[in-house]
Amino acid sequence: MKSMAFLFPGQGSQYVGMGKDLFEHFDEAKKIYDIAENILRFPLKRISFEGPEEELKQTQITQPAIFVHSIVMDGFLKKQGIRPSATAGHSLGEYSALVSAEAMSFADALQLVKIRGEEMQKSGEHNPGTMAVIIGIDKDEIEKICKEASNEDIVQPANFNSPSQIVISGSHAGVEKAMELARTRGARLVKKLEVGGAFHSPLMADALDGLTEALNNVSIRPSSIPVYNNVEAKPLTDPEMIRKSLRKQLLAPVQWENIMRSMIDDGFEEFLEVGPKNVLQGLLKRINRDIDCQAIGTSQDLTQLSN
Repeated sequence: MKSMAFLFPGQGSQYVGMGKDLFEHFDEAKKIYDIAENILRFPLKRISFEGPEEELKQTQITQPAIFVHSIVMDGFLKKQGIRPSATAGHSLGEYSALVSAEAMSFADALQLVKIRGEEMQKSGEHNPGTMAVIIGIDKDEIEKICKEASNEDIVQPANFNSPSQIVISGSHAGVEKAMELARTRGARLVKKLEVGGAFHSPLMADALDGLTEALNNVSIRPSSIPVYNNVEAKPLTDPEMIRKSLRKQLLAPVQWENIMRSMIDDGFEEFLEVGPKNVLQGLLKRINRDIDCQAIGTSQDLTQLSN
């Protein structure tokens, strides 16, 4: 039997209508969304199911919306007897991965995600910045470009997504300079992202105190299965290591390519992307085409998987 891992998406995977079919067809989904709205104190169902998109794209709303959708899907998979031997999540998705691995309760993790989204939104407003995706230039060259562009202003790698897809983050001036340098050095695509701030960069520092306080007060248990963390791409089970990693994650680059390679090296041969869209499935294809990954985000996906 192949070793299976669950992967959980992060910000950018949201879309208007996400979770609506699950809510309409399954009582379990209704219960989870109702619990979530009591914790969040905003109309998560209405925004997730109906939009408008501009409202769903706000960081403080996007993060809980993706998290709740992922946890609903995780529950359905386990109800069908489909359980992972490890988990990993991209940035925000790491919180979903920890709930799946039973390191945190749904309610505690959602409260953390709420605070994280709010603090990141405020930080993005106080310290304006942006992000851009660069395709076709390797990691070493991107790091050189960011170092050179940082003479202009703040910019650094934010997500090492695959060998040829890296996201950079920083001030508007720093990112613009790095984009300009990337174009001159042969990038196939250089595109600014529509985001609410310079995530995984020093410009998120204002969010750190609020998140740290929340992390210090939350109960984290030893995880039942390893959770591969964003910062070092290593499997964690220890509560204090998990707490420390979540704090570091806010400002440090997401080592997604290394996470995938570590999991494959550790014997994982089958992956399920659990949550909206199929971003992580696409990234894994760019990292290793021989590894199977299915995206499970709708009731139709669940039906096809069970068949």
